[in-house]
Amino acid sequence: MPYMLLIVEPAGQRIERGIEQGQQVYARMLRFAGELKARGVLQGVESLASDARGVRVQLREGRQRLVDGPFTEAKEMIGGFFLLDVATRDEAVAIAVACPAAEWATVEVREVGPCWA
Repeated sequence: MPYMLLIVEPAGQRIERGIEQGQQVYARMLRFAGELKARGVLQGVESLASDARGVRVQLREGRQRLVDGPFTEAKEMIGGFFLLDVATRDEAVAIAVACPAAEWATVEVREVGPCWA
């Protein structure tokens, strides 16, 4: 059953952390991803660049609205994700608990499914 772990980081945390500590954190996440891959449960994983390089897109009544990042009203940003294929929700939650990012961010566990369900 597919589950996605969303890494929800406090806005500005990466800048406060600095490059050296950021590289150490990233190395831990890479090791964690390698462990999940070795177990055969990892379907995909990506780290996302800062929201400062993102854009939000809306289309309402035929009018487009583009808002360049950083998104000042946001208190959090999605920093990355893991896409898993595991047997149960409990297994996905156990993986989220073991994720190093749970120490400095929130790891949100979401079942993959249709948007109408």
